Formats: sequence, C-alpha cells, structure tokens
Amino acid sequence: MKTLLSFVIPCYRSELTVEKVIDEIIETVAHCADKYDYEIICVNDCSPDNVISVLKKSASGNKKIKVIDLAKNSGKHAALMAGYAEVSGSFVVNLDDDGQCPIDKLWDLLAPLYEGYDAVYAKYPHKKQSAFKNFGSKINSMMANYIINKPKDLYISNFSVYKRFVVDEMILYRNPYPYNTGLVLRATSKVTNVKMAERERSAGVGHYTFKKSLSLWINGFTSFSVKPLRIATFCGALTALIGFVSGVVTIINKILNPDMLAGYSSLMAVLLFVSGMIMLMLGMIGEYIGRIYICINNSPQYVVRDKINLCETSKEIKNDQ
Repeated sequence: MKTLLSFVIPCYRSELTVEKVIDEIIETVAHCADKYDYEIICVNDCSPDNVISVLKKSASGNKKIKVIDLAKNSGKHAALMAGYAEVSGSFVVNLDDDGQCPIDKLWDLLAPLYEGYDAVYAKYPHKKQSAFKNFGSKINSMMANYIINKPKDLYISNFSVYKRFVVDEMILYRNPYPYNTGLVLRATSKVTNVKMAERERSAGVGHYTFKKSLSLWINGFTSFSVKPLRIATFCGALTALIGFVSGVVTIINKILNPDMLAGYSSLMAVLLFVSGMIMLMLGMIGEYIGRIYICINNSPQYVVRDKINLCETSKEIKNDQ
C-alpha cells in the first residue's frame, strides 16, 4: 500500500512561481511512485495578484491538486492551519511557494520519520535572505528557546515534514493566533534537523515584512507561555529594590551632609525610568488581556471563501468573473 504525502503550500504573491513548485513536487514523487502517492493543498491567502487563477488552472487538470481560497489575508501560519484541516496523508510536508525549498531533497527530509522522529525541519547553513531577516530569525529563535523551550540546537525552517498525529493535534488549537512552532513542540519532543542547501528565489522578492515578523514574534511571545508576565514581575521587583536602595542612600547622604541639594536630574531620571517600566508592564498585561478578549469572542483563524477538489465540500472549477 502506498504512503500518501500531503503537501501544504501557503500562497501569496506567487503567480510566477507556484506552478513550477507544483510541477516539481509531482516530478519528485513520480520517482518513487511505487511507494508514495501525493496530494497538494494550496492555500491562497487572499493574494492581491492572479495566483488564484493559476491554482484553479492547475487544479482543473489534476484532482490531486486541491485549493483553499481564503476570504481575507490571515498570515502564513493561519493559512497552514487551513491546509492542515484538509490533509489526508500519513506525512504532511510544508513548503514555500517561491521555489526556495529544495524539493529534490524530499527523501532526505522524510528519512528521520522512519527512525522514530515525529517532525523534521530542513537546516540551511546559509540563508538566502537579507541581513534584516536573518537578524529577525535569530531574535525569534532566541525567544522560542526561552519562552516555549525550543531546543537550542533545533533550527526552524519553512521546509519541514510532520507525522499525521502531530498535525491532528495542531488543528485542535482553535484560537485566532496560531504559532506553528509552539504547536509542534507542544505535541512532540522528537524533532530533528536535516542539513541541506536553500535555493535562490526563482522570481520576485520576499514579502515577509517587518510588521509580519513582529506579529509572529508577539504570537509566540504571548500565546504559549506566561513567562513574559513573570519577567514583568521580576522587573517590577527589581525596580522597587533599586528605588528603595536609592532612597536609603539619599537619606544617609542628607544626614551626613545637611547642605547637600537634592539632585533634579537624578530625580527626573528615576521618575522616567520607573514610569517607563510601569507603562511597559501595563502594555504587556494589556496584550494578554486583549488576546483573551478576542479568543472569548471566537474570532476565526481564517475564513474560507471557496474550496476546489476537496472531499464533501468540493466545488467544480469556476471561470473567473
């Protein structure tokens, strides 16, 4: 019996590249057609270009290519969750729509799953991205190490594969702020890397802006741990201790030197520092409360406009209006 591989591709501004990615997946799996079958689930994350027409064209000629058209832009992680909700395969492969993921190394990525691992990430010695994005990735990795207890030697990349039970556990998370790395590490500790070289982008430029990177960082920072609140408590206690010690020192100096004038600059510095700390901690608490409020309101992770070639809710290919 063949093993079904489910490929999930979040699509955004990739009308020039996604068709090549789909064709390479089909070609790669064909080399092991005696052992593996495939389905490709493409999630259009409300892309402003013509990617939905490209996806419809590919799906019209191959029923194994399935399309989810989201009604609004929900972000890569929510788009992946939309794809996970429809997978049928034993192994779920995640990859980008820009051609940078080395699909020809798929079998290297799958190998550790047969050795007992539940999730495998490609590890790129040299990332094909800007220094700014490298810096952001480094900060995000450091955050994940502390906040969600990611192993320090584990490298997280977009080209990855999970066993089906990991994905089934991930989609149980229904809150509107998914952070897939946290969901994977919450489901299993048997995660590893496979080294391979990342490709150059085949066309266009990256669209993961600073705003999106910051949003992802905040999701990971607040969705899976109360450690930030503990940091706030520690900072508050430390600030109070500094203030107490400074007060004692000031009183002693005044007793020893009655003619000493109170320092306006030092007083303002202390006030600004303490006020800044208070506002920072209130903002952090407010972020948690705001997310709780949104979750209570049952805000969706994503909204599906249309589905193509999917069971039960499948729809025939429609002509573009």
